[in-house]
Amino acid sequence: MAIYWDNRRYYSLDYYLKQTYGRKMYKISLDAGLTCPNRDGTLGDRGCIFCSAGGSGDYAADRRLSITEQIRTGKAQAAGKYSGNAYIAYFQAYTNTYAPVSRLRKIFTEALASPDICILDIATRPDCLGPDVLELLKELSMIKPVWIELGLQTIHTQTAKFIHRGYELPVFEQAVLSLRALSIPVIVHTILGLPGEGMPHLLATVSYLNTLDIQGVKFQLLHILKGTDLAKYYKEHPFPLPDMEEYFVMLGKALSTLRPDITVHRLTGDGPKPLLVAPLWTGHKRRVLNGLHAYLKEHDIWQGKDYEKGM
Repeated sequence: MAIYWDNRRYYSLDYYLKQTYGRKMYKISLDAGLTCPNRDGTLGDRGCIFCSAGGSGDYAADRRLSITEQIRTGKAQAAGKYSGNAYIAYFQAYTNTYAPVSRLRKIFTEALASPDICILDIATRPDCLGPDVLELLKELSMIKPVWIELGLQTIHTQTAKFIHRGYELPVFEQAVLSLRALSIPVIVHTILGLPGEGMPHLLATVSYLNTLDIQGVKFQLLHILKGTDLAKYYKEHPFPLPDMEEYFVMLGKALSTLRPDITVHRLTGDGPKPLLVAPLWTGHKRRVLNGLHAYLKEHDIWQGKDYEKGM
């Protein structure tokens, strides 16, 4: 029997928040002024090949502002489309556990001090979660809920090397185990349409995630952004990118395979239009989501449909 979550065919973040906290929340993207081991020379100095100069935080607030000021600015920007008073502090740009614990404690506790901040959401790398950082996250989770977002992108070794991810799969697995030992929810980023990967690669990644104790996933179509190593590679070695309908097919397969208790935090993304090289159709996020919902309904696809068959 099909499972529908608030008239959707997947377990959306909005539904999870309403069921768990009784209300919608608005996510404020923050920039703590940090860097990344893939940028500061520890592992590399260019970042992952798809990562923009903003460290995947192109929509984050101005890093020259304090965290408190960034939150205030984010609330003001949300005022036209959100009338509630519950927010998620999303540390998005670069690697947000890659700093001395003293600095991390300062920026995270500053965010949690805001009474309207209900959840602390931290994007980071699995190789930047040492024992001292884990201890800090444990302390913070006793104040308010803490989520950790890990950039996996793919389970396939050849692709991981191509995108300069910089860590092996066992490092990711250990990070998940360590975080779950602290009862901290884990959200995993995956990228669809990476060079050399097709449907079998995507489904293998989703099937792998089904075996792990993770609570959320973000699906993101590969964006090619100006100034990245990927943009240079794409110009010199053009490779096919999915059109909108092809992306719907990919997402439909991924959702039908995904374990039904895993919350879907993202189904698409909209790279900054001034930076977006391809695919240009992703710049129309509302049209993409409306088209996807229609596709899922037309083809009777829901999250976990094929996963449940395989049980």
